[in-house]
Amino acid sequence: MADAGTALRRLQGSPAARILLAALAMIAVSEVAALALAPADTGPTPVPVDAGRYFDPAAVERASEFRDVQRLLGLAAGACALLAVAALAVGRPRRVAGWLTRLAGRRVLGALAAGALVALVAQLAELPVGFIAHERAVDYGISVRSDLGWLGDVALSTLVNAVVLGVAAAVISALVRRFSRGWWLPGAAAVVVIAVFLTVVWPVLVAPRFNDFEALPEDSSLRAEVIELGERAGVDIGEVYRVDASRRSTTLNAYVDGLGPTKRVVLYDNLVDEAGRPELASVVAHELGHVAHSDIRRGLIFVAIAAPLGMLFVRELAGALARRAGAPLGLPASVPALLLAIGIATFLIEIPGNQLSRAVEASADAFALELTDDPQALIDLQVRFAETNLSDPDPPGWAQWAFGTHPSKLERIGAALAYERGG
Repeated sequence: MADAGTALRRLQGSPAARILLAALAMIAVSEVAALALAPADTGPTPVPVDAGRYFDPAAVERASEFRDVQRLLGLAAGACALLAVAALAVGRPRRVAGWLTRLAGRRVLGALAAGALVALVAQLAELPVGFIAHERAVDYGISVRSDLGWLGDVALSTLVNAVVLGVAAAVISALVRRFSRGWWLPGAAAVVVIAVFLTVVWPVLVAPRFNDFEALPEDSSLRAEVIELGERAGVDIGEVYRVDASRRSTTLNAYVDGLGPTKRVVLYDNLVDEAGRPELASVVAHELGHVAHSDIRRGLIFVAIAAPLGMLFVRELAGALARRAGAPLGLPASVPALLLAIGIATFLIEIPGNQLSRAVEASADAFALELTDDPQALIDLQVRFAETNLSDPDPPGWAQWAFGTHPSKLERIGAALAYERGG
């Protein structure tokens, strides 16, 4: 028994064991949170759907060909960014290591600069693969951006990421210095505060840098229909915007973002111009479902639940990487290790987070069906989305499990059919 106890203590004292245990605890709590926060009403159970009844086989094959490769390119881009930041964290070139070390005397500015460096390195690492994905999107008619326009968007995204990562690195590094090994708890609180802040300010400070948003005019018939749907649903809509998505893409979409005074429903101009009124009503009703169910707050609560053990995992992994590189946590030289660990934690937490997202989207579909009582409009909308967005109606199971934020098109059509049949 004594030998077993000694072996257990050695295992618990092993950095690898602590990282693994923290990862398992993080994933388990995130999964429990996803189950606990899932809406009670996710609509009728989808009935089996014959894809050939709704989708042209040639179109499905073309969509699968496009999405299968884009999915692999996305994974390759993420892997390139991960490897580049890992090299920065533990195998830094001598000049970079010296530069980060010299920043130690300017701890706040040093952490800001190191965070910005991580954003730049990650973006440069994935740029070649991202360009291939962009070219394929243009070839398949999904994107209408020029190469120069795409590079401009990449540059702007990199700037935004540099600011966000720089601030996050400065805040968390300061917490490490202030609280030592207990920094992960206030660090989790900081993650939640940053998430809330970005949710509030993103629609008014960041999104307009990428697109033009136009509030629907007071005398607009579409705005009147949206307001009427909102009144029927008992939902305070906030504002309704039309965004000029067509200058970048041919895809159709709509979404809800913001919180409190920045809450709004946003409709793609492609959707407004091309969809019929029943389909538009179905889209708007779906988005009103998100407002009625406070789904943005639900997502923030998920972050708040997952963040503590997520940051505990970050402490263990980042600490081990920093020790390997001879750069104690809290100093600018350890920022790449810290942000690398946060990136890995985010990826792992997003898998149960996407599970929650699929339940939330199914619930919003159910809300739309009840509000419009028009299952055919939802079915027509899914077919149109699949055709214009080159979506795979029935994506591979592994991809849907790991990355799917919405039920598949066939599942959403099956739910509409079940509603139509009184299921």
